[in-house]
Amino acid sequence: MPNAWDVGSARILASMGFEAIATTSSGHAASLGRMDQRVTLEELLSHVNALVRAVEVPVSVDAERCFADDADGVATTVEEIAATGAAGISIEDYDTRSGMDSLEVAVQRVEAAAGAARAAGMVLTARAENHLYGVDDIDDTIDRLVTYRDAGADVVYAPGLTDLGQIRRVVESTRAPVNVLALPTGPAVGELAEAGVRRVSTGGALTFAAYGAMAEAARELASEGTSTYAARALSRDDRRAAFDG
Repeated sequence: MPNAWDVGSARILASMGFEAIATTSSGHAASLGRMDQRVTLEELLSHVNALVRAVEVPVSVDAERCFADDADGVATTVEEIAATGAAGISIEDYDTRSGMDSLEVAVQRVEAAAGAARAAGMVLTARAENHLYGVDDIDDTIDRLVTYRDAGADVVYAPGLTDLGQIRRVVESTRAPVNVLALPTGPAVGELAEAGVRRVSTGGALTFAAYGAMAEAARELASEGTSTYAARALSRDDRRAAFDG
């Protein structure tokens, strides 16, 4: 389930046969010229509305911490995102102001999100953010994910894991569908499938790969005055497949 950052990237991914796509908070923020976690809920809702209407495949939404400090607010955010026609949503247990939520706080938030998602027919993914923020405690990560599963999450996700043995432990311990973030130092999709992983997403990686290619092209243009980068552009056939119709 690759992550799109705008309508064009969503249509390209859908045209290439992916059966579902997701949004990416960091990629969406970058498309607005910002760093991650600096997008408003209103901006996210507009973004999701555009993507859902641009493609025929299911769209899952990276909703960060659901833009709310209490369980009622979490449920409201899920309901607002459900109204866009999105097929899924994720919730994180990291607060940019105070760090990792306590398990007690996090599970209350997951329960609220799960109830609202279930009522709307959406898939809820609950994320344990430990490994993105320097908490390399696999036991705590597993405890969190099991608790989120019991609180109603349909999918569990610990972004940042790259060790196949740890990933297997998560799959075996949670006994729930597990999402893994594809990383340059992590296992390939085939290895993850063999380990029992049910879904693989890309986060902001595709966004920054595309932006990186643009930056390299711009450097060539500025320094050499040449345009060999154009030979690596999206082909006309791929453009027609994505953008015609």
